[in-house]
Amino acid sequence: MRFRQFAFAAGCLAALTAPAFADTQVTVLHVSDNAAQKAIWDEIAKDYNAAHPGVNVQFKYLENEAFKAKLPTMLQADESRPDLFYSWGGGVMQAQDKAGFLKDVTKDVSAWDSDLSPTAVDAFKVDGKVVGVPFEVGEVVFYYNKKLFEKAGLKAEDIKSWDDFLGAVKKLKAAGITPLVVGAGEKWPMHFYYSYLVMRIGGEHALADAKAGKDGGFKNATFVEAGKRLHELAALEPFQPGYLSTSHTQSSGIFGDGKAAMDLMGQWLLSMQGPNATNGKGLAAEDIGILSFPVIEGGKGKATDTLGGINGWLVSKSAPPEAVDFLKFFSQAKYAKEAAEKAAYIPVVKGSESAFTDPLFKRLADDLSKTTYHQNYFDQDLGPSVGRVINDVSVAVAAGQTTPEAAAAAIQEAADQQ
Repeated sequence: MRFRQFAFAAGCLAALTAPAFADTQVTVLHVSDNAAQKAIWDEIAKDYNAAHPGVNVQFKYLENEAFKAKLPTMLQADESRPDLFYSWGGGVMQAQDKAGFLKDVTKDVSAWDSDLSPTAVDAFKVDGKVVGVPFEVGEVVFYYNKKLFEKAGLKAEDIKSWDDFLGAVKKLKAAGITPLVVGAGEKWPMHFYYSYLVMRIGGEHALADAKAGKDGGFKNATFVEAGKRLHELAALEPFQPGYLSTSHTQSSGIFGDGKAAMDLMGQWLLSMQGPNATNGKGLAAEDIGILSFPVIEGGKGKATDTLGGINGWLVSKSAPPEAVDFLKFFSQAKYAKEAAEKAAYIPVVKGSESAFTDPLFKRLADDLSKTTYHQNYFDQDLGPSVGRVINDVSVAVAAGQTTPEAAAAAIQEAADQQ
């Protein structure tokens, strides 16, 4: 009898002190179609599930645009809400927190988030509280086709200013080469041009000042001038035929087919251009170069100011404790180093940069280590409503469907209504 009482008491104590990992499903929703990335994530989930009987972590995929369209509805219902979901941070994340969809996990991650880049950790805080865990940092750059540059007699190292860049566009056209490819049918790829122009003209504080309403907010001279520069570029007709209806997937394939000299895009292009090319292989890595967005003469921005995401996993309000425990497991150095070694992404785990062997990813990691100012994507930073408008007007300005002044006014109007 005493033994049974002791056993019962011991069992209760074990139940109170051990994590409650039993018959729990953890759903992780993401937008990545990077095969190397998904393979590592599936490996991490498999390892976690094996080490935690009764827990089943599953990664589920939604295409980028479908994710953006469906997630707001999915978050509203317990049966459809993912426990962890992909995020670019910024204003969209803040809006999700304001709507009550996110969980405060500050205490849960405080014991191990020091292993991650402080800047990345801060990107997943809202009003000082942690609502998610970052895993990746990225940079938007011009990827260029070395053979097409050589054919046109161009040297990337000579393209430093905006005037140099426009000159290169003209030279490529004269050689019968499409200078730029862009998936403007999805709009957000074009906003990279507008964003970088704002950064190069107005410098580090341009976006923050506009958000604060200084000097007319988004109607100020910096945003108008950025629109004028974008229109100046578009007037040269540098983009592929039908660019206004081209999807991002299609544009990556066009670059992979060698039918355009440059693509202003994030690091995921490196894994997309091959599979989406006609031959399924695309350009060889040694035939791709990286060119930073040029500076504007007289502008406040530096060549070392970078644009790109800090991506991570947000924790939904109904996520079980196992979800956060999985993020701790996910953030181990061994998995981050594997991601770096396989050029799957640029991890935010400290020390993982030493594992890079791919020269293109090493270049990106080096850029980010030396950045003088890193800006999140404008459409994510500004939140869903204003972000949508900045994407829309970027395309409209390039297509000559609106003026730079009207575009800037439209962004400000959206900000006023937010």
